Amino acid sequence: MSSRNTLLGVACGVAAGALWGLVFVAPAVAHAFGPLQLAAGRYLAYGVFAVALAVPHWSRLLTLLGRREWIALGWLSFLGNTLYYVLLASAVQFGGVAMTSLVIGFLPVAVTIIGSRDRGTVSLRKLAPSLLLGGAGILCVGWESLGGTSATAQPTQAVGLLCAFGALASWTAFAVGNSRWLARLEVSHRTIGVCSLA
Repeated sequence: MSSRNTLLGVACGVAAGALWGLVFVAPAVAHAFGPLQLAAGRYLAYGVFAVALAVPHWSRLLTLLGRREWIALGWLSFLGNTLYYVLLASAVQFGGVAMTSLVIGFLPVAVTIIGSRDRGTVSLRKLAPSLLLGGAGILCVGWESLGGTSATAQPTQAVGLLCAFGALASWTAFAVGNSRWLARLEVSHRTIGVCSLA
């Protein structure tokens, strides 16, 4: 049973990775649309699904979420959705898919390093070998694609590179902040449950 669950988990991970790759393809294919238009269309569709999923649980959500939580949700939504995708789409359109995917490929490394300061996480010393190997692999994959740029394309690519690093910072802040807020909500939910039982 556990091996079947592992295979299912790996298959879901592969499928999620393949679908995630579409974030790089869409801005390159839909070049007629600006980054803000692409982000608006993408997250309008996400919003429709989110509302459909939230409506049945709305009364319960209102008891769990106060003013601070709604403000945090707004900031997290802005960082992880709008700002991230506007910067990513700009990076693809200015710098190309290869350069953008190379920078964004450092997301697991950046999130792991920043998130390792939280309580109960694995120490950086134990993670160092896998982080170094992952970083080296990302650099090897992108090395050739970044080497053949013409001199005329360099200023445009520099703008794309800045946008890619901005997207990396935005998503890292979102991932770490989201994880911390989920942990806080879980603790407060348990506290509410204990108080209601008492």
